[in-house]
Amino acid sequence: MSIQLLHKKLIKKKLTISIAESCTGGLMSNNLTKLANSSRYFQMGLTTYSNQAKIKILKVNKNIIKKYGAVSHECCKAMVQNLSKISKSKINVSITGIAGPGGGSKEKPVGLVYIGIKKGKTLLIKENKFKSQNRNSIQKSTVRNVIKIISKII
Repeated sequence: MSIQLLHKKLIKKKLTISIAESCTGGLMSNNLTKLANSSRYFQMGLTTYSNQAKIKILKVNKNIIKKYGAVSHECCKAMVQNLSKISKSKINVSITGIAGPGGGSKEKPVGLVYIGIKKGKTLLIKENKFKSQNRNSIQKSTVRNVIKIISKII
């Protein structure tokens, strides 16, 4: 589904959406707000790039980041759950990952991205392993995946 179709669907169903993103640096929020009337569904976009921002703004427990890392299933889950409490949106999305080109490791390679989506009581945390080492490509693939997932659940 394209962003244009998602845009129409969100408006038609009167759904609201908020985003907390890290490795995409605001790209997801940018995509959701680039069409006119996006204020009818877009509530907030938080670019919580640093660990401190995740802790201070999203109230992610610092022990989660210390134990599992900011790029982890656990951190992604805490981000989306806490965003849901802050935003009160019907759909909440969290994104955390390693877009590269550096910053990867054997356990957490470049291209590892977690996407969290919470709609009502439904919570989905999806691990993605993008093969590209290209930062721009990983960020765009992440956005496409988020659009695809949201389109399926609404």
